[in-house]
Amino acid sequence: MNNNTIKQLGKLVIPVVAMCVATAHAGMDREFGKIMWTSPSLNCVDWQVQDLNAGDFSGCLSSNTQYMGAEEMAELGDKYYYGEGVESDHALAAQWYRKAAAQGLIYAQFSVGFMYSKGEGVPRDTWLALKWLIKAADSGYAAAQYAVGDMYYYGEGASRDFDKALAWYTKAADQGYSFAQYSLGYMYKKGEGVARDYDQARQWLTLAAAQGHSEAQASMGYMYLNGEGAVRDLKQAFQWFSSAAEQGHPAAQTNLGFMYRVGIVVEQDTVEAMKWFNAAADQGFSAAQSSLGVMYHKGIGVKQNISKAVEWYGLAASQGEPSAQYNLATLYMNGEGLGVDLQQAAYWFQLAAEQGDAEAQYYLGMLYRNGWGVSQDIDQAFKWYKRAEQHGHSKAKQELDDLAALFSA
Repeated sequence: MNNNTIKQLGKLVIPVVAMCVATAHAGMDREFGKIMWTSPSLNCVDWQVQDLNAGDFSGCLSSNTQYMGAEEMAELGDKYYYGEGVESDHALAAQWYRKAAAQGLIYAQFSVGFMYSKGEGVPRDTWLALKWLIKAADSGYAAAQYAVGDMYYYGEGASRDFDKALAWYTKAADQGYSFAQYSLGYMYKKGEGVARDYDQARQWLTLAAAQGHSEAQASMGYMYLNGEGAVRDLKQAFQWFSSAAEQGHPAAQTNLGFMYRVGIVVEQDTVEAMKWFNAAADQGFSAAQSSLGVMYHKGIGVKQNISKAVEWYGLAASQGEPSAQYNLATLYMNGEGLGVDLQQAAYWFQLAAEQGDAEAQYYLGMLYRNGWGVSQDIDQAFKWYKRAEQHGHSKAKQELDDLAALFSA
């Protein structure tokens, strides 16, 4: 789960009398949609839009407000929020949502809470956001129940509380809300607030994935790829990664690209691999950028192009991708397509080594032992050789034995 995911106010059908039920649109972001209103009389809203277009802000803002119902006020809030027929104005949207919320309209209560949680049109106030969201959630509004679960999960507006998060996610998930189903699956998979339970995780993730939730689809792919809670099934992993990748999920696109590159459960296809790596890399996904660097570096599926390799490695390395940092370091160390630059090599080996890359740790030890690109420092050499050895690096073990023999002589 991602605390920075974008949440939009989804499009729901709300009858004049009956209470609405939220529907979610799957995607990498968590969306709520918009409302489609069925109120038979929206004249005041129409007047308001006409007055605004004419530069006259009286209309519904003053005397006509008394004739507006809560649904009309909320629809006007939607018009300002989404810029439908008027210029988008979140402050005015919040004003109209608050008016409707004060009359008890559940959707408006949710909208007010959402806007306070994000600071859209109002000062950000997570405590007040939680109060409004709970009002809507207590009335059974699934989107609000999910949002309250998120507030407790991340500790926004209240102390972090996995038990409460789980309870609210469950209420929304039981109504078929895919984002809550995904969140429940995630918590059971990670054992957050509950004992780790892969069966429960798979159950909830499957429900969300079946509704097209790309994050859930990708998670199912990982579970089958790694055999989490089930027998490893690479065909199932490929299918779920494909479903998520088609929706633009960058991690799934990267994994799908790798499966095509290597030929896992499908015939090896480097053109298809490049397609998926490019799709993810264009979204800034560092693992895909690093993979493209390898393709250009080694000439896999494309003509070898070291300049392109350096470009992609650089983009990924600057985001902290250890494999790219290591590969970039080796290019500088060997002068492959670049002039030899041992200081740059040491710099990138250091960054990768600090993230636990055993090869980078080994080579960083070698640079310190010989004083290449860094001041010679046997203590540092010993430190990095030791770390590499702890990761099972056989050459690092040999170097440690050589150092021990040197100092014992």
